[in-house]
Amino acid sequence: MVQQARAVATRAQIVMGAAQAFDRFGYFGSSVGEIVDGARITKGALYFHFASKDDLAQFIIGEQHRISLEAVEAIAASDARGLEQVVMLCHELARQTLVHPVVRAGARLTVELGAVEALNGAPGDPYLEWTEGCARLAARAVEQGDLVETVSPLVLARHLICAIAGARVISRALSRTEDLERRVDEMWELLLPSIVPVDRHGQIGRIRAARWSTASNCNGD
Repeated sequence: MVQQARAVATRAQIVMGAAQAFDRFGYFGSSVGEIVDGARITKGALYFHFASKDDLAQFIIGEQHRISLEAVEAIAASDARGLEQVVMLCHELARQTLVHPVVRAGARLTVELGAVEALNGAPGDPYLEWTEGCARLAARAVEQGDLVETVSPLVLARHLICAIAGARVISRALSRTEDLERRVDEMWELLLPSIVPVDRHGQIGRIRAARWSTASNCNGD
C-alpha cells in the first residue's frame, strides 16, 4: 500500500511539473529534461508512468477536458435557470484557467496540438463536447423563454466556446490572463441585450452576475 501511494504521488508530481512547463513554454518549447527538472524526478520515473512527452501532454489535455466536462454537468444539475447556467459555465471555464495549472496547460496544449491534429484531419474533440454541453444549457434557456426564439442554441454555443478560447489566448498574451474574467463579463454585457427577450431585459443584471460554486442553488423566476 505504501509503494502504491508513493507511485500515485510521483505520478501527480510528474503531471504538475509537466503542466507548469507546458503552460510556460508550450509543447514544442518544453523538453523532457525541463519537465524532469521542474518535477524534481528522474527520467526513469517519468518513463515508468508515461511512454513519451506526447503521452504526457495528451494525458494533461484529457485531464483538462475531464475537469471542464465535470463543470458542465455540475452546472447543468444546479437549480439555476438555463441562461444563468450558460453564463456560469463561461465564467467557470475562465476561472479554471486562472486557478488550475493543469487546465491552463491543457488549454495551451489543446490550441498548439489541436492545430497540428486539424492539419491531419483529426477532430477537436474537447471543443465539440464543450459546445454540445453548452448547447444543451442554451436549449433549456429557449424553452424557459429567456432567449429569443430566433437564437439557435447550437450556434450560440459555438460562438461562446470560440469566444472563451479566444479570450484565453488574447488575455494570456496581453495580461498573463489577469483580465480574463473581465473579458468574459464584457462579452456578456454586449451579448445579453441582443439575445434576451425585451420583456425580460430587467433580469439582465441578475443573469450577467450569475456565478457557479458547489453551493449554487439559484432558483429563477
